Amino acid sequence: MDRKQHWEQVYTTRASDSVSWFQEHAALSVRLINSTGLGKDAAIIDVGGGASVLVDDLVSEGYTDVTVLDLSSAALAVAKQRLGKCADTVHWMEGDITRADFPRYRFDIWHDRAVFHFLTDPADRHAYVVRVMEAVRPGGHVIVATFAEDGPEKCSGLPVMRYQPETLHDEFGQAFLLIGHEKEAHHTPSGTVQQFVYCYCRKVNSRVRNDQ
Repeated sequence: MDRKQHWEQVYTTRASDSVSWFQEHAALSVRLINSTGLGKDAAIIDVGGGASVLVDDLVSEGYTDVTVLDLSSAALAVAKQRLGKCADTVHWMEGDITRADFPRYRFDIWHDRAVFHFLTDPADRHAYVVRVMEAVRPGGHVIVATFAEDGPEKCSGLPVMRYQPETLHDEFGQAFLLIGHEKEAHHTPSGTVQQFVYCYCRKVNSRVRNDQ
């Protein structure tokens, strides 16, 4: 089963509020996005946003240029239905982030709490960083959360990568300045605790590392 088939099956067979990564509110993500100091017209993309409630929180906060990208059409459908008429104010993209095509420097803020730790192949991680370089404007903000070094080794039956702040930042390289990092103990709907690490960077260079 390929990645798309896997996630379509997840979101067609399980309620979106029962999966382990579900949050009632994406409080830490919203706080970090607000901390950029950008206006409510900032162009934001939530990579792997799918059925995440971050888009609801951002719309409620007054952000007017929000894009949600996900591999699963079923996950996007969940979010659209939940938002109702507000879904018309959001840009929805179905696709694989390692192959996605974005307008150059389209986004002010790149956010991902769902995808990067699933990229166990170095080639996929490099392709991801290439997309960040293409899509985020110079000086733009990149917020990426993954499982921490003491987080789970698998999620949704798939192997994952686990990171410390330094190793996560190293995947992106010197083109990104690490501004800060935070750890979050995420309480799953089943009552377990998963450790996440959030890295917040600024894009300072327009070139991708050649050694990745």
